[in-house]
Amino acid sequence: MTHVEDELKSQPECWTRAAEEAGPYREALPAPGERVAVVGCGTSYFMAQAVAALREGAGQGETDAFAASEFPYGRSYDRVIALTRSGTTTEVLELLGRSRGEATRTTAVTADPATPVMTAADDVVVLDFADERSVVQTRFATTALTLLRAHLGLHTDSVVADGRTALTTDLPQGLVECAQFTFLGRGWTVGLANEAGLKMREASLSWTEAYPAMEYRHGPISIATESTATWMFGEAPRGLAEQVRATGGRWIAGRLDPLAELVRAQRLAVAVAAARGLDPDRPRHLTRSVILPAGPAAPAEVPEPREAPETAATSSDAV
Repeated sequence: MTHVEDELKSQPECWTRAAEEAGPYREALPAPGERVAVVGCGTSYFMAQAVAALREGAGQGETDAFAASEFPYGRSYDRVIALTRSGTTTEVLELLGRSRGEATRTTAVTADPATPVMTAADDVVVLDFADERSVVQTRFATTALTLLRAHLGLHTDSVVADGRTALTTDLPQGLVECAQFTFLGRGWTVGLANEAGLKMREASLSWTEAYPAMEYRHGPISIATESTATWMFGEAPRGLAEQVRATGGRWIAGRLDPLAELVRAQRLAVAVAAARGLDPDRPRHLTRSVILPAGPAAPAEVPEPREAPETAATSSDAV
């Protein structure tokens, strides 16, 4: 069994513990009415998208989500929450450092208490029980989201039950053999759809895309054929399932809690990797954390077309 397989199977237990810890960490998390930004990189950025939509939807206050490298420093917030599994990612640490001493309070949610983020943020939430050995992130992301979901009063025991169901029920027959996968979401599940696509790309090198569900009709549906699968997180817009089926493509309805559906997508990524002879613990060009060299950025150069060096992708899970 790979590390990622072992880690994704532990998620229901991690969620239960995270929900229990939401109370003790209450003071480190946003109060109702605060204006909040949630930031992260890669997987953590997609979890930030989900958190922001959940918090605004719950009437808790204006909440934005940003990739840490794209944070708008001129904008005023009461609190910035940084999601960072490793606690070492350059963009996150730079953001927290620039926020030091300002009116905006910062909170870091991390898996590793022996990292620089412990002193970079004003408040720290440590979810070390959800740390991972795999480069490909699964349980830390969903556990951090569960903590914040519970803080908003939106976590229930049924989410954990659905998570267990997601681990024990078979994936739809023939899904692993599909050539292309599209994940769709609405509201807070758009972030989950983005994350499902990322998992498939990282672990299995699959051709995957992700969209807000209503946007899928505005062009992307043109790629749907008998060899494609379209997976919905949450309730689908009226008529969309029928339109996808009319193309000959496979339609996968999300019948469980969307977070549990993400677990099913993680399982699919591992299964497709196995079918293609890939090791999901060793995704190409990726590392557990993106740590950039210190110092000013070098001026941009435009290489000659025939001499352009191959650029290795950094880990979108390096958070």
